[in-house]
Amino acid sequence: MALSRSRLGVRCISTSVSRRPELVRTFHQSSKLYNEAPKVKRVFSGIQPTGVPHIGNYLGAIQNWIQLQEEENTEMILSIVDLHSITLPQDPKELRESILTSVAVLLACGIDPDKSILFQQSSVHQHAELSWVLGCKTTLARLGQFPQWKAKAGNDKTKSCIGLYTYPVLQSADILLYKATHVPVGEDQLPHLELAQDVARIFNNAFGEFFPTPKSIVGDFRKIKSLRNPEQKMSKSEPDPKGKIELTDSCRDIREKFKKAKTDFISEVTFDPESRPGVSNLVSILSAFTGKEPNRICGKAEIMNTSQFKMVVADVVNEKLEPIRNKVQELRRDRAYLEEVLKTGQNRAQKIAEENFETVKKLVGLS
Repeated sequence: MALSRSRLGVRCISTSVSRRPELVRTFHQSSKLYNEAPKVKRVFSGIQPTGVPHIGNYLGAIQNWIQLQEEENTEMILSIVDLHSITLPQDPKELRESILTSVAVLLACGIDPDKSILFQQSSVHQHAELSWVLGCKTTLARLGQFPQWKAKAGNDKTKSCIGLYTYPVLQSADILLYKATHVPVGEDQLPHLELAQDVARIFNNAFGEFFPTPKSIVGDFRKIKSLRNPEQKMSKSEPDPKGKIELTDSCRDIREKFKKAKTDFISEVTFDPESRPGVSNLVSILSAFTGKEPNRICGKAEIMNTSQFKMVVADVVNEKLEPIRNKVQELRRDRAYLEEVLKTGQNRAQKIAEENFETVKKLVGLS
């Protein structure tokens, strides 16, 4: 089947053999232009293919990526970071499908493969190779400071894999491999970027100035909490599936999840994240999707109780997600196109990675 730009809002490739070569050449021409006209700012970011992205991912990261790809003099590099995902057990079949779903979601949300490099991390082998080089310059004490290790490893850390302990080094390699100048991060990810900055300085001091020190892009990222546990942020690994709104959820599922969102025994709609985290989370979600200030939302909701307000939020979220959901469903039916997007992104990313890692090898003495 053929997917058109007008229906999906993204450039899609027909599965027709006769049309594919022409469009593939368009991608290669984009790659040529990319390398001939380097921009001032190079941004790197990634998303794990563990489950379907949810509204927290959309409001906190994906929307920001879309804005960045439209900025003048900015190169956007986005990676489906599948190597990071296997630090925890994954079903191989589900992981393969999640990678393609992640691509479909990003395209449906507005990521343009002509404007951004979108690729699968493991398809560019220099990520793992640079991670080893940087790991040889990173101490155990430094890695032991990361709170994520303590949280994910559990009580018996002797049973946790080495990858879970060292994945911050791989994150540094992801960024530095492309000599990225900027990285969009939330507050909880700042320690990881600081490691990349430290490793870049350590490498440069040892072997000569090569890596730029990547700067953080810390914007007004929306912090969406779990619907079932509003003291914690919404997560793909939610133990209760009703706590997250996935971008592919049906209209009925979204209404049902909001209906069962945890609030309290006060019927009035107010915004007080400390004392009323559940209701305040609903207000924050509505604020993020409408652009209205929380106080203004509460003022208009004076005549509602929290049960009624939940359905108002659900309807607004449904209206926003319906076109995204429809695009994802149609894109997922064209597996060949999604694989072509990843292959083209791999070729563009590989060219940058090969050149930079070859220099690293020479600096270190490996070639």
